[in-house]
Amino acid sequence: MNKLENIQNIYFVGIGGIGMSALARYFNLQGKNVFGYDKTPSEITRNLMDEGISIQFEDNISKLPSEIKDPENTLVVYTPAIPKSNAIITWFENKKYDILKRAQLLGEISKNSICLAVAGTHGKTTTSAILGHLLADCNRSVTAFLGGISENYNSNLICQGNDLMVVEADEFDRSFLQLHPDIACITSMDADHLDIYEDSSDLEQTFVAFSKLLSNSEMLLYKKGLSLAGNSVSSTEDADFQATNIRIENGSYVFNLKTPFEEIKGLQFHLPGRHNLFNAVTALGMAILAGTPTDCLHKALESFKGVKRRFTYKIKTESLVLIDDYAHHPTEIDALFQAVTEMYPEKEKLIVFQPHLFTRTRDFSIGFAKSLSQFNEVILLDIYPAREEPIEGVNSYWLLDKISIADKKLVSKEALPEAVKNSRSMVKLLVGAGDIGVEVDKITKYLGYED
Repeated sequence: MNKLENIQNIYFVGIGGIGMSALARYFNLQGKNVFGYDKTPSEITRNLMDEGISIQFEDNISKLPSEIKDPENTLVVYTPAIPKSNAIITWFENKKYDILKRAQLLGEISKNSICLAVAGTHGKTTTSAILGHLLADCNRSVTAFLGGISENYNSNLICQGNDLMVVEADEFDRSFLQLHPDIACITSMDADHLDIYEDSSDLEQTFVAFSKLLSNSEMLLYKKGLSLAGNSVSSTEDADFQATNIRIENGSYVFNLKTPFEEIKGLQFHLPGRHNLFNAVTALGMAILAGTPTDCLHKALESFKGVKRRFTYKIKTESLVLIDDYAHHPTEIDALFQAVTEMYPEKEKLIVFQPHLFTRTRDFSIGFAKSLSQFNEVILLDIYPAREEPIEGVNSYWLLDKISIADKKLVSKEALPEAVKNSRSMVKLLVGAGDIGVEVDKITKYLGYED
């Protein structure tokens, strides 16, 4: 492959993806000519086009821009979510273009920086966003590629220098093995992506392989209880990096941070949920291992506003609360239930859930049913297929039948606003990793509130 500095044109296949769009923004800021394809227009693609990036929405090679017709000065980047039948990627392959997966490109551009890699089946995006913000607010030279839109920067890219680089280390398709981490964390190794991995043991062994990419195991932070070597992290029990003296004041966590080096007292963190507090401790630990002065961490953590679609309040009044969240795994739904129960212990709660992927719904149906049954009311949408073809017998009716509470139903998107409005629950949660985010804005307006 030509060196990146010699490449002037970059074409992203699947540019509207959250990880791909961060890379597109980065190279656009570096003065490269950036182009891309995506199946569907979205807020992300509209914003990229406003930033000067050319995007096509037809899988048609005749629509490719003339600027990228020379393979010598063009790099093609794609996401594994793109189907093999895609005509554009097939054309690039036949024409012998340099083609990289997103994770390979992240590995290339982070080689000359200190790479801080955030891995784990849950918590990557929030942990990465906290870490990127801590480093930026402490005036470190940092670029952070995020898997969500940071509320502080209204972007999935923080670009404040290249000495440090924060990346999400994605286990899907074993992509994170393409990285070259100097400091890393593993927030969890719960079973997921069993369409890619043989079983949970196969997934765990791949995380172990990722951890061994580090030259020094002391530069690894991991959730206490995992069979890994490095520094343990916890917000509930004794660990190398641990939140202690935890209390809630005015709806926020106040806590001390015990580290192997010192104790930092009186930190304040505004995101609800013990899982988010764990993410904060992990990010603080990585920032400290990267040499960040601890005297700036109080202000930086307190000013962190969160990530869109991660426990995002769309409506918050004394009589109605509407929360938007990306949770798409039983463990994440459990964490969401803990968070909302801690904030609203006496209030009834509705969860509207859009299952994501047929394989994930099939593999974790019992876990999903148990997690969803904790709520007072459940509304299911049809499964969001993403990259997958349907699986016979696996659908939302099938999942609904496994949920143990009586107040449950399957609703179409068209009927969803009225169903949410008619719910008796004061606290309403709209949850999933598919396109339910589009419905959130419609429902917010339907309930009489503008975003």
